[in-house]
Amino acid sequence: MITNLNSTQPNFQEKLSKLLAWESVSNADIAKTVDEILADIKSNGDTALIHYSVKFDGITADTMADLTIDLPALKEAYETLNEKEKKALTIAADRVRNYHQKQVQKTWTYTDDDGTMLGQKITPLDRVGLYVPGGKAAYPSSVLMNAIPAKVAGVEELIMVVPTPNGVIVQLVLAAAYISGVTRVFTVGGAQAIAALAYGTETVPRVDKIVGPGNIYVATAKRVVFGQVGIDMIAGPSEILIICDGKTNPDWIAMDLFSQAEHDEDAQSILLCPDADFIKKVEASIKKLLPTMNRKDIIAAALKDRGALIQTKDIAEAITLSNQIAPEHLELSVENPKSMLDDIKHAGAIFMGRNTCESLGDYCAGPNHVLPTSGTARFSSPLGVYDFQKKSSLIMVSDEGATLLGEVAATLADGEGLQAHAQSARYRIK
Repeated sequence: MITNLNSTQPNFQEKLSKLLAWESVSNADIAKTVDEILADIKSNGDTALIHYSVKFDGITADTMADLTIDLPALKEAYETLNEKEKKALTIAADRVRNYHQKQVQKTWTYTDDDGTMLGQKITPLDRVGLYVPGGKAAYPSSVLMNAIPAKVAGVEELIMVVPTPNGVIVQLVLAAAYISGVTRVFTVGGAQAIAALAYGTETVPRVDKIVGPGNIYVATAKRVVFGQVGIDMIAGPSEILIICDGKTNPDWIAMDLFSQAEHDEDAQSILLCPDADFIKKVEASIKKLLPTMNRKDIIAAALKDRGALIQTKDIAEAITLSNQIAPEHLELSVENPKSMLDDIKHAGAIFMGRNTCESLGDYCAGPNHVLPTSGTARFSSPLGVYDFQKKSSLIMVSDEGATLLGEVAATLADGEGLQAHAQSARYRIK
C-alpha cells in the first residue's frame, strides 16, 4: 500500500532518489501538441480558441461571448451562495489579504555622501492572467491565493481563465473571483488558454504575467511562453513531508498524508519518524481510514507509487533528509517545533505543531498555498505580492558625484575597451 524505508539501509539514498524523481514537462508528444496549439492561437486568435474549447471541453460555443463571464454574473454567483459558504469564503479572503498586505514593498531612496540620490521604485504589473484548474476538482481557494496578492500589489486588471468540462461551471469559483477583485473571466483552459493570455486574441487581452497551477499541457505551455510573459513557476504534483516524533495521533498523520495524496495519482506523501512502532501505527491507520475516503482510489495510487514511511535514526537526521527533499509542504508534528526552525533550510511552507495541519494553509490560514514543488524550494519561494511588483533602479547624480563616479567609470570602461562609455562619463567630470 505504501513503501517502507529505513535510512540505515545500504541503498537508501538510491531508493529515495527514485521515489523523488519527477520531471513535470518531459513528454515529447505533449510538447508537440502544445506547440501546435500555441501557434494556432497566435495566428488565428478567437477562432482557434473557440475551436479548442469545443474540442477539449465538450462544450458548445459559437462566439467568444459564449466563453465570457461578466462581472454581474460573478456577483450573482456570490449572492447565490448559502450563508455558511459566504462566511467561509469571506473569512478566508480576509485572512489571505491581511497576510499579504505585510509583504507590500515600497519605493525607497537615500542620498550618499557626494549628494547622489539612489533608490528603487516599486511598480505593480498592469495586467495579470490567472489560470484556475477545472478538471478533476474545482479550486475556489486557488482563485483567492492567486488573485488577492495581485490586487494587494496594485495590479489593475486581472484576467481569469477556467476550463468548464462539459459546461459545468462551479459557482463557488466564480464567487471567489468576485470577492478577490477579478476583472474578467473566460471559460477556457489548457494550453490554448495560456496561449491566449500570452499572445492575446481579439477578445482576450495579452497579460504581463501568468500565474496558477494546471495539468501537464498547461505547465508545458507556460514554459514555452515564458519570455513573452512572466510566469510564477512550473508546478509539479502536490507534496507533503511530515516529521513526527511519534507522539501525535496516528490517525491525524494518516489523514494528513491523505490530504495531499487525494489531489492526484502523482502527488507525494512522506513521513519521517525515528519511532518504528509509531510508523506501524500510522500504516494501520492508513489501512483503516482509506476505505472511508471518497477519493480512495486516487489516494491509494499516490501512496503506492510515490508515498513512503521512512524510519530515521533520530529527529536530527529527519531534518537533514527534509532539507535534501525540499518539500512543498513540511509539517513539524513534534513537541517543540520552534526549536527546529533554525535547522530547516528548504521548504515551501512550514506547518508547526500537532494542531497545524497542512489543509489549513490550503484554505484560510493566510500564507499563500502556491508553493515550489519537486525540490525547487531550494531556490524558490511561495507566491506573494512581490511576484506582482517589479523594481526600477533610481539614480540621480550630483555635481560632485559626476566627478567622482565619472573617474571610476571611465577608468573601468577604458579597461574594457569601451571608448564611448569612458568618454560619456568624462564629459560630466567637473
